[in-house]
Amino acid sequence: MSDETSENSWAFERDYTAAPEHIDELGHVNNAEWVRWIQDIAVSHWHAVAPDEHREKYIWVVTRHEIDYRGNIREGEVAHGSTRVSGKPRGAQFDREVQFVDDAGKVLVSALTRWAMLDAQTLRPARVTAEIAAPFMAGR
Repeated sequence: MSDETSENSWAFERDYTAAPEHIDELGHVNNAEWVRWIQDIAVSHWHAVAPDEHREKYIWVVTRHEIDYRGNIREGEVAHGSTRVSGKPRGAQFDREVQFVDDAGKVLVSALTRWAMLDAQTLRPARVTAEIAAPFMAGR
């Protein structure tokens, strides 16, 4: 995953403010909270971009997280999250890049996650068609 965003802009952004319940004994955001934020921004992107019929018919599950912790924030500070789909879908899966930066633009956490799409009724893998992928590939 690259820290450069100029060649392929981030598709979806969301801010996260560190609340008291996010803070660990070291005084900064707990690693488990970063994982929740990684999942939240990905799901939020799906809900913001996918048409209603796709959101009703499919759900996503994480099959892999690869996370680099490079910095942290303390209570009251903000992490600016960004995400985008990385590469092309492969069957029922595609990869997603996520990064969080502080107010100065320093990368705090970066992740490459693999998601699998499931049919919401059968809970079986469903192929990510070009139609489903299209809203996430726009501008790439």
